[in-house]
Amino acid sequence: MKYSTKLSDAAHVLAFLALHPGAALTSERIAESVQTNPAYIRQLMSALRKAGLLVSVKGHPRPTLAKEPDGITLLDMYRAIEGDKPILHQDTHTNPDCGVGVNIQLALRDYYDEIQKVAEDRMSTITLQDIIDTYRKKAGVNNETEVSA
Repeated sequence: MKYSTKLSDAAHVLAFLALHPGAALTSERIAESVQTNPAYIRQLMSALRKAGLLVSVKGHPRPTLAKEPDGITLLDMYRAIEGDKPILHQDTHTNPDCGVGVNIQLALRDYYDEIQKVAEDRMSTITLQDIIDTYRKKAGVNNETEVSA
């Protein structure tokens, strides 16, 4: 089963922009850091732009954050990339003739909704600045140290 890395990639893109203010950052350059292809980065950036999290102009490789890093939450990023998709997904292909197959999904729904609420509440308290600060601690990088790609 494939799982989505879009949220972590979106956080990576936004952090990369915050850590390289004013730099010429093409989708190719950002894709190198994420280790993916530029078209995927352009898709992520388009979603982040539509959500009001970044500003970019086609043909000009200087995307910037639309807000300060402490004004962008992990929930903002999630909603920009995933929309209203739930974090946990039910299996909708269970056997309709099986009592367990039908009713287990109904039983799980309430728990999944509860988990979604708790996760979203927590995600709304984690900012891009928090992520950058934690990155700096883990990487041994301080605010004055130049950040490499």
